[in-house]
Amino acid sequence: MKRFSIIISILLLFSGLMPAQSQENENKSIIKSCLTGWEYSLKAGFSIGGTSPLPLPQEIRQIDSYQPSMTISIEGNTTKWLDNEKKWGLTFGLRLEEKNMITKATVKNYGMTIINSNGGELGGLWTGGVKTKVKNSYLTVPVLANYKIDRHWKLVAGLYISYLLNGDFSGHVYEGHIRTPDQMGERVDFSGDNIAVYDFTDNLRKFQWGLQFGGEWNVFKHLNVYADLTWGLNDIFKKDFNTITFAMYPIYLNIGLGCSI
Repeated sequence: MKRFSIIISILLLFSGLMPAQSQENENKSIIKSCLTGWEYSLKAGFSIGGTSPLPLPQEIRQIDSYQPSMTISIEGNTTKWLDNEKKWGLTFGLRLEEKNMITKATVKNYGMTIINSNGGELGGLWTGGVKTKVKNSYLTVPVLANYKIDRHWKLVAGLYISYLLNGDFSGHVYEGHIRTPDQMGERVDFSGDNIAVYDFTDNLRKFQWGLQFGGEWNVFKHLNVYADLTWGLNDIFKKDFNTITFAMYPIYLNIGLGCSI
């Protein structure tokens, strides 16, 4: 009888352990499922583009020159594939990038605040030449949907948000005149070597957001060539900045190489 009681106790013990063991196996299966289907990559490339109003306002009569700057971008990202065939996925990234350019334009009645030779400011409407330098560094987070056409080609599209790390929007005016404070105001002429500088760096917006879309071509097993276009959807200047009367948007193409893990 004693032996029979011991056997019953052992059976009851195992019957109690089996559901716990089953639950543990189920938990392991869920964790394994969550951890699979992830892909990691590092990307390095260069950006080319410009910061411009869309469309060009009547104040800008013509673009006299455009000098893009080849700037390096570095990105790390992770992709979660949502199906077993790895057709659809979602990518989260972190990118360090610069968006630079230098332009010259001929303008008429262009809102401007210039700095005189004595250090004072003069605000009004400028008619003449304007040289602008843009040199902005951003920390960018893209969130992109992925679609694999085949084992070599992949398309991506989504949104990005950027934080301004360092900014520079400055330049000078030349060969023209400014009327202050409006078209009927006093006229001050600049000609020859007589120029006046301006600097709107402090008026740059800290956060930018926009669209990103592009594609990748798988050259080798872990090596990709990519091209992405980023199109800003909010003005680079703060909301209360009204010297320049139109919004300006950064539009840049980024081309480079990626290594997937």
